[in-house]
This record gives sequence, C-alpha cells and structure tokens, in this order.
Amino acid sequence: MKAARAKTPRRPALKKASPPGPKDPVGVYCRVRPLSCPDQECCIEVINESTVQIHPPDGYRIFRNGEYRETQYSFKEVFGTLVAQKELFDAVAKPLVEDLIHGKNGLLFTYGVTGSGKTHTMTGSPGDGGLLPRCLAMIFNSIGPFQAKRFVFKLDDKNGVDVQCEVDALLERQKRDATPVPKASGKRQVDPEFADMINVQDHCKVEEVDEDNVYSVFVSYIEIYNNYIYDLLEETSFDLIKPKWNNCNTPVRNGDFIPPQSKMLREDQNHNMYVMGCTEVEVKSTEEAFEVFWKGQKKRRIANTQLNRESSRSHGVFMIKLAQAPLDADGDNVLQEREQITLSQLSLVDLAGSERTNRTKAEGNRLREAGNINQSLMTLRTCIEVLRENQKYGTNKMVPYRDSKLTHLFKNYFDGEGKVRMIVCVNPKAEDYEESLQVMRFAEMTQEVEVARPVDRPLCGLTPGRRFRNQAFRDELARKLEIRGGPINEETEEQSASEILLRNFPPLPSCELLDINDDQTLPKLIEVLEERHKLRQKLSEEFARNVLTFRTALRELDSNIMSKENYVQGKLSEKEKIITGQKAELEHLEKKIKTLEYKVEILEKTATIYEEDKRHLQQELESKSQKLQRQVSDKRRLEARLQGMVAETTTKWEKECERRVAAKQLEMQNKLWVKDEKLKQLKAIVTEAKSEKPERPSRERDREKPIQRSVSPPPVPGDVFKTRGGGQAVQFTEIETLKQESPTGRKRRSSPSNADPPEDAADSEWTDVETRCSVAVEMRAGSTLGPGYQHHAQPKRRKP
Repeated sequence: MKAARAKTPRRPALKKASPPGPKDPVGVYCRVRPLSCPDQECCIEVINESTVQIHPPDGYRIFRNGEYRETQYSFKEVFGTLVAQKELFDAVAKPLVEDLIHGKNGLLFTYGVTGSGKTHTMTGSPGDGGLLPRCLAMIFNSIGPFQAKRFVFKLDDKNGVDVQCEVDALLERQKRDATPVPKASGKRQVDPEFADMINVQDHCKVEEVDEDNVYSVFVSYIEIYNNYIYDLLEETSFDLIKPKWNNCNTPVRNGDFIPPQSKMLREDQNHNMYVMGCTEVEVKSTEEAFEVFWKGQKKRRIANTQLNRESSRSHGVFMIKLAQAPLDADGDNVLQEREQITLSQLSLVDLAGSERTNRTKAEGNRLREAGNINQSLMTLRTCIEVLRENQKYGTNKMVPYRDSKLTHLFKNYFDGEGKVRMIVCVNPKAEDYEESLQVMRFAEMTQEVEVARPVDRPLCGLTPGRRFRNQAFRDELARKLEIRGGPINEETEEQSASEILLRNFPPLPSCELLDINDDQTLPKLIEVLEERHKLRQKLSEEFARNVLTFRTALRELDSNIMSKENYVQGKLSEKEKIITGQKAELEHLEKKIKTLEYKVEILEKTATIYEEDKRHLQQELESKSQKLQRQVSDKRRLEARLQGMVAETTTKWEKECERRVAAKQLEMQNKLWVKDEKLKQLKAIVTEAKSEKPERPSRERDREKPIQRSVSPPPVPGDVFKTRGGGQAVQFTEIETLKQESPTGRKRRSSPSNADPPEDAADSEWTDVETRCSVAVEMRAGSTLGPGYQHHAQPKRRKP
C-alpha cells in the first residue's frame, strides 16, 4: 500500500524586476556590547531607543583643521549594554518564527567587528540562551502536539519534500532502526555542556497555529570558509588543507595546496538556492535540535587572534526547515495533494567578524582567512549598495550575487522570498573606532533596501476543526467499547495463545543416566523430541498459512483503501467546483466558526481549570484530614508512651527507695557494731586495769623499765562480708554486756607533787587507764570497720 508522493508546489519563475505588491525594508537593529574593563575609553554612546552616537577617541583627528565630529546613526531599535536576551528575541526573532509557522521564509544574521558579541547574541552562554535556542524552543512549543511521525515528510536531494503514508513511514523507521532499542523512560537526557543554554523558562509560542496541519522540522548546519561551503553535520572527517600529489606519489612544491572537498550551490525548480548534498536531520524537540547544532558547532573553525581569543574564522549558517501539510477530511492522515504541501525556511547566520590585518598581526593561514572574510563581507556590501541604487533610482544594474558564496546562497531573500533582519553588534571600545564606523555606515545603508512581503499560503478548502472532531469520535468509540466490555487486548491474547501452545508440548523426561546399561532413558527422550519436532512443524505450517491469509487481507484492504481514495478524490473535485463559486461566503463563515471555536476552547479551558482547582482542593482536603488522623494517632502513641514512662519511673524510684532503706539499715547496723566493739574493748581494758596491783613503782624503775600495756582480748567471733563501697565489715554473732561502776572520790591533778607520792601515783595510774581505753577503742574501731565505712573517731581526753 503506497501513496502517491507529493512534491512541493512549483512557484512561478522570478523576473528580473522586483515583483509587485507591498514591500518591507530590511530590519536593522543595533546591539552595544558592554566594555570588558570599566576604565576603557568608550567611543559609542546610546542616545535613545533608536539612535547611537559615535565620536572619535582622544588624539584622533578626522579633518585637517583638527576638528572632531560626532556622528549619529539611526536604526529600527537600539539595545544597550544591559539588554536581556529575551528582550532582543521578542523584538527581532519572534516575528520571524511566527512567519515560519505560517509558511513564510526568514533570514536573520549578525554582523560586526571581531569580538563585538555576534556569537553570544546568536548562541548565548550557559544560563542565558541566545536567539537560536529560543527560536527552537518557540517552534516546538507551538507545533509540539501537532508533529508528524518520523519519515512522514521526507526531504529529497533537490530542495523538495515528499509526503508518505503511515505505512511507508513505518517501513522507513523500521529500516533505520534495524536493531531494537529500548525506549528510554522520562525525558531526553540533555548534554550538561549546553543544558543551561536551552533552559528557556518563558515558554513562548505562536498563538495562531493551524491545528488541522501536521508539521515536521528539519535542521542543517553549514559553514562558509575561504569561500567554500562545508557541511558541519557530515560524519566523514576532513582535513583543513592537504597537499597535491603527482603521479610519482610525491608532493608538489611547498606552498601549493588545494582546499578540501566542499559542497556546491544549486538552483531548484522554483529558482531557490540550496546546498546540494547537505545533511538535513529531522528533529522532534528543542533538545534534539540543539544537540545537532552543538555537534556541528564543535567542528566550526575558530582561532586565537589579537582581537578575540575565540574568533570565528567562517560564516556559520544554521537552517531550520518546517514542512507542513493539512490532514484529510477524516482528520487521521496527511492529505496526499502536492498543492497543499508547504516548506518554509528560517536561516540564522553568524557572520565572521571583519578585521584589519595590521591590528590582528595575522600571518600565513590567518592572513588568508582574514582576506577571504573581508572579501565576502565586501561583496555583501556591494550587493546591498546595488540593490539600494536600483530601488532608489530605478536603475537595472546586475547585483553581483555570484561573487561570493554567502551572497549567492541568500539572493532569494533579497529578491522577495521572505523577511530579512540584521543585528549589528558593536564594541564601544576606542580601539575599534574605525571598524565600527564602517559597520555603522553599512548598516544604515542596508535598512534603505526594501524586500517584497511574502504572500500568505492558500487555504486547503477543508472544514476546520476536523482533527479534534475525529479525536472526540475516537474517544466516544473507545468509551462505548469499554462499556460493552472493553477492546480486545491482542497482546494478551497472543501471550495466552503462546502459553497454551507451550503447555501442549509433551514434557521432557528425566535425562539423568545412572546406569551404564540403561537403554530406556535415551529412547524415551528421542521419542519426546520427535513429537515436539512434529508439533513444531505443524505450528510452522499453520503460521505460514496465517501469514498468507494476513497478506491477502492486507492486499484487499489496500485495494479497498485505494478505491476509497479514488472515490474521495472524485468527491473532492466536485466539492471544489461548488466551493469556487462560494469562496467569499465560505471564508467569512470559516472566520466566524474559528472565532466561535476559539471561544468554546476558552470556555473548555476555563472549565478544565475549574475542575483542576476542584481536584486540587479535594486532594488538599484529603491530605489535611490524613494529617489530622496522623496527629491524633501520634497523640495517642505519645500518651501511651508517657504512661509507660511514668510506670517505669515509679518502679525505678521504688527500687531506689528500697535500696536506700537497705543502705541506711546497713549503716545503722555498722554503727551499732562499732559501739558494741567499743564497749567490748572498754570492758577488756577496765578488766585488765582492775587485775593489776595498785602499787606505785618508783620513778627510777619507771624510767628504766617501761610499763607494758595489757594485750586486748581477741575480738568476739563474727561474720565478715563486703560492703557496697568495696571494703569489709564484721557482724558479731555473740552479745556481751559490759557492767562497770564509775570510780568516785578521785581527783585529778594538773601536775604530780613530790610531797604526796601515793596520790600522785594513783592519779597517774587512773590517767593511764583512761588514755589506754581511748586509744584502744579507736584502734579497734578502725580495724573492725571496712574501707567503705567512715567512722567518727572520738577525740582524746586531755588531763586537766
């Protein structure tokens, strides 16, 4: 089933004279780059939104008399140093993108001295995209939901476009993607090297887009270097310069070189110029299109000069082609009529900077490059001057387009094939004064040239709104099928059928050979495999019959569709005769219907917004109720946790109180034991004192022989255990009662007297007993208590 291929419509040949009709002047805009250093001398000043003033720097004389003259130049609009890329895009490039969507051509190029900001204006920088990525974003934001599948539109080698049916496009896609590639989930992965350049947040798009058309975007990228055209998207590598070789396989003399193979310019059947054999890539998103551009940008020739570290040594031309065609009457497929195919083109040109060789100190290849750049720019100026003279004075001079590849490629735009816009980039530093002066003069002269306004493409004659009506019909059909039980899922049926076939295969027996004499396992296995082979042959035969049946059905369907298409073509021809007589009334009704549909669309969007708000509010209410329930459950869990903590704390303090009571009891017992020990020691001392004779030894004998104290009786038997502090304590098991009468009638003397030796001896004896009791009690108490128990030692009693 192949549909007839449709070519782009043949346009009438252009005449030498300018075509009649309204004309528009070439729009020239001026952008002033900020100075790299604040203390640099400036020679350009922005007067207002359409005028700049240039004055010579200090020490520069224009006239012989030494006077200085300030010159003003007017443009359509002037952008100062603080202008944003979006503001520049809205004023210059946005109308060109709108014309591209409406089937009209456009040309935009940046012009200026080396280092004036042309590449920054066109491409942009990270975080601040230029005109090119913004144009791509606006195109795909506008035609995103109406794009055709790949290979529905197919460009030929003669600057034309073919339209294919869905079957042929599917075959082309399968042929290109021979190996199955898994679909990547989510959005396309963007190269981080240029991700910030295409991250445009304003989502600009064309408001009036024909929704009954399908669109496809093709991009190509070339450079014009040394007056040769090279394809930057070619996969084959090429050398910049290579020497000639003679028949003896030896290079010729030094300095004799030939340029690499370049592309040729050709003229199509509509007298439009195009690059023959140029690579044109179909893209479906801004990311994909800018990735293609970035791939070619890396191959573009740049060099380090005295004026610019990365100076473009070639003219870069990025071309965007938009193919569009209306849908058929059913709103399903592309209309197969060659008169209805429209191909529009937007060319974005980044010109190489003009420069003076005495300033750049160029030598060798750089010098040759600069000469070719200046020559091509000079040819452009010459063409503009001749066009201006022909239009202003009515002359018929030949415009020298063929003197340069740059002017020859874009001669159709100046002859009336679309709008032409130019952005003049200037660097206000004083060193560029002379070059900036020449640029200003050329730019002011360029805006005097007028270009014929492109005509609107004709209407297709079909009822508008058929795409969405057919979509509504499909949705309603799907809804009814779902009510009746839902559509049949073919994949599920195929999967279940394959599972059934696999289940019907006889199971394989055990293939384990345990005995060398086993002669049953292998025959059984061979028998099962033969059955499986027979069943497989039957399935293959059945599959071949099904394939033959399906092919027959496809042929019948193809013939039916062809007959239906012929019938539709006959009906369309009849309808066209009727439409011809009622064209004016139909256009009026179509405009009215479009207005009503626009109102209905607005109401539908409003209703959708209200429904979306309602859904968001319901979701918010549900989320808040869930949050409240979670808070209640958290509160209950917290209460339970606090109760558990209270119970745990109560138990802990009860145990702590019991421990403290036990410790206090132990302490009291230790004190009681100490007192008992003291009493026992005191009893032993008193008893020993009574048993001694009360004779008073002489002083001489006392001096010679010291009085020996009585040994304390051994401690009462008891139990020894460890205390909490790490020491030891003794628990006595016997109880001894001390009974003693206090001696009466004794008096203490402060000092012994020689006159009364008996009383003195008695007092000395009593004092010695008291001291011994005190010392013995302290020593025994210290030895009885452990290191973990602290006792309060009784102070010694002093003699009065």
